[in-house]
Amino acid sequence: MRKIWGFCLIFLFLLWSGDAKAGELAKRLDSFPVWEKITSTKPAVGDLIYPDWMAGDWQLVSTLVDMVAPLAPDIVTPGFEGNRQYLNQPLRFQVRFLRESTPVADTKSAVVADRAFNGLNLARAYLGDTAVISVKVDPDSPNRQITFLRHERQLVSIVSARATETTSDGRFITTEVFQQIFKGGGRPYFNSVESTTAYRKLSTSNPAIEGDQVTAVYLSPQDPDYFKAGSHPVALYRYRLEFFR
Repeated sequence: MRKIWGFCLIFLFLLWSGDAKAGELAKRLDSFPVWEKITSTKPAVGDLIYPDWMAGDWQLVSTLVDMVAPLAPDIVTPGFEGNRQYLNQPLRFQVRFLRESTPVADTKSAVVADRAFNGLNLARAYLGDTAVISVKVDPDSPNRQITFLRHERQLVSIVSARATETTSDGRFITTEVFQQIFKGGGRPYFNSVESTTAYRKLSTSNPAIEGDQVTAVYLSPQDPDYFKAGSHPVALYRYRLEFFR
């Protein structure tokens, strides 16, 4: 269960439009780990469009570099201490970003994540090949995704809000807020998660893109400590992302 919980957290960046106020997301990353509430976003409509330079197939190396429990010892999320074993331990798997045709003639195709492919590779890299059956994206909405696990367990991720910005130094930054529902093994577990990631194209190919990602976990109203936590995150995880062709 602890390992699945950790997987739920690093799963986020593959699911990722609304624009944020200029510099708001960059300032948010710079203020880590002082996050007091979810940042301003807009309802998620359609898919997230990535920069052209992210198109293609990549070997991704994701490394957990920092983790903070702001409300400890009073409130600590399940699996937080167990996730310390992953600090500075690179996780490698393949991801893909595709060009998707647009309904408007003579309009350049948009770059979007291959959600099912990316989600399956990440899940198997983290949990093992035999633990993950499949990953499916709702054909009517790219914002709803289900990971099917052994023993009739499921992780349902529903994106509710997003924001993006492009900074003067060339970073593409996105934040996404979504709800997670873990089904199986007893009563369903709910939480809310916010993930903010800054991508930067490099002048080298080894790696070609780097990313700085912070994932914040917030308690859901179903949690007995919900009112005690208020609007504050109960766990923060920071990752270094490296994309290799």
